[in-house]
Amino acid sequence: MSTIMPQGELVRKAVAFIAEQREQHSEKSLTCLLDEAGMRFNLPPLDAAAIERLFQKKDSA
Repeated sequence: MSTIMPQGELVRKAVAFIAEQREQHSEKSLTCLLDEAGMRFNLPPLDAAAIERLFQKKDSA
């Protein structure tokens, strides 16, 4: 039986996953990691786009 999680919790887990993967696998592109996180955490396109903007903003800072 699967557990129901609030949507915000999935986004937090996806962001943590991407941040961890970027540290461990610096050769992977952000797009690849976003795709993987989107499938793993079943993210809707709007959430995936918001996470992408977050990491792009962080990279440019």
